[in-house]
Amino acid sequence: MTDLPSRRAVAAGLFAAATPWPSLAAACPADRLGNARILHVGTKGGLQVGLKTYPAALPLGPKEVVLTFDDGPAPATTPRVLDALACEGAKATFFLIGRNAQAHPALVRRIRDEGHTLACHTWSHPWTMRDLSESAQVRQAEDGFKAIAAALGEPDAKAGQGAAAPFFRYPGFADTHAVNAWAAERDIGVFGCDLWASDWTKMTPEFQLARMLERLRHAGRGVILLHDIQPQTAAMLPAFLRALKGEGYGLVHLQPGPGRIETVAAPAGWTSETERIIAGVRRHRGA
Repeated sequence: MTDLPSRRAVAAGLFAAATPWPSLAAACPADRLGNARILHVGTKGGLQVGLKTYPAALPLGPKEVVLTFDDGPAPATTPRVLDALACEGAKATFFLIGRNAQAHPALVRRIRDEGHTLACHTWSHPWTMRDLSESAQVRQAEDGFKAIAAALGEPDAKAGQGAAAPFFRYPGFADTHAVNAWAAERDIGVFGCDLWASDWTKMTPEFQLARMLERLRHAGRGVILLHDIQPQTAAMLPAFLRALKGEGYGLVHLQPGPGRIETVAAPAGWTSETERIIAGVRRHRGA
């Protein structure tokens, strides 16, 4: 097996070969990554998926991946992410923060118009919903969906209806009983992820690319968490998409579907990585 330093060297080569933004659009590859398939995700009665948090995953085949982006839209970086995706004909799911959607409605509409899936990541992204009252937790979810709907010109759309998908993601994946119950009553699915880039930590795009590829090769498939507000992620993305194509990964685009999707159970010995991380953050913060 190739060692990690060697893989980092390969990743650096991929990064150097990818044309940097803003000239990206002029150098789109002829062999675009595209989308292997659409997966219609039914969320009737609620849904909780993502192996970092829950003992259930979406039914993805070997070397199938889903791209998801959190925390946007951000005018400095989200357009670069959208440009890279467009260049490869690739679709993703964007979990938007409500107040960012309210501040940048044109970007929300661009995400929709380019065929990506819109989803909710609360109104203001508290570091953890668990420190809020139950009523405040639900308001975070409701107001997040409302802001996305308003940005799309659908001010009367209820949560989980309209152009935004009935998909929700917690800040830090720290779920709560109150919002899980609220989501289930409204047929809204709760999404964790199966692997992440750790791009909330500052690193070079080259290092982030190497880390992401290492984790993906180990996992073999899954829902990937990235952040479109991070400049390093926007810079890394063209090379990462090229690597997905070069290594034979298929991109799966999530869209809402009827009923409730059949999930895949976690492997034996599974534990929640989210709970361990939240406990560590609390210790660090003295909470």
